[in-house]
Amino acid sequence: MATETDEESEISSDSGEESLPTPAEELAAQKREERLRKFRELHLKRNEARKLNHHEVVEEDKRLKLPSNWEAKKARLEWELKEEERKKECATKGEDYKRVKLLEISAEDADKWERKKKRKNPDLGFSDYAAAQLRQYQRLTRQIKPDMEEYGKQREQNGEEFYPTSNSLLHGTHVPSKEGIDRMVSDLDKQIEKREKYSRRRAYNDDADIDYINERNAKFNKKAERFYGKYTAEIKQNLERGTAV
Repeated sequence: MATETDEESEISSDSGEESLPTPAEELAAQKREERLRKFRELHLKRNEARKLNHHEVVEEDKRLKLPSNWEAKKARLEWELKEEERKKECATKGEDYKRVKLLEISAEDADKWERKKKRKNPDLGFSDYAAAQLRQYQRLTRQIKPDMEEYGKQREQNGEEFYPTSNSLLHGTHVPSKEGIDRMVSDLDKQIEKREKYSRRRAYNDDADIDYINERNAKFNKKAERFYGKYTAEIKQNLERGTAV
């Protein structure tokens, strides 16, 4: 009997049957699977973050290589393209582009642009000759473009005397270049040409006949002359000659 039992146990062990896992082993396996799943998710997120960081680094490098005013230039070019398209559309429809554009501007925007324009270039008018001279000086100095190469040559040539003091002998010995003289002459010609276009409306004409006693009477005479001058011209001439009947 003993030998048969041993033989049966040996047969059952050799048959390859496995024992069922215990609850503790199942819980450990579930925890292991959960940890592996989280690890895979973290690994995917790390790869995604690495790709995004690389993309941002490449884009930032591109932005740094662009000029500082690239965004403004880009916006300006896009606006110009839109304006060109609008002009073509207005041309095909037979409409005036400037008129269409002005119709789209609100009164509030127009007032805002006008105030901005006045702040940028305010018309202070004439207060005195000193203020007018200062404005002219500032306008001329804004147009000056210094020649840095010539500046460096003169500084090397004159040394410390290039920065004169009260005891310096170099003061007053500067000889302007031919280009500087030509530039000054051309600027003076432009000023003369601009000044010739000015026309000031005279309040009173010194050569005109005085037929009024005050300003109010002068305005009344001008109004009467405008309406009845052609009818009373002969009578007025006869009165002036003394030949009136």
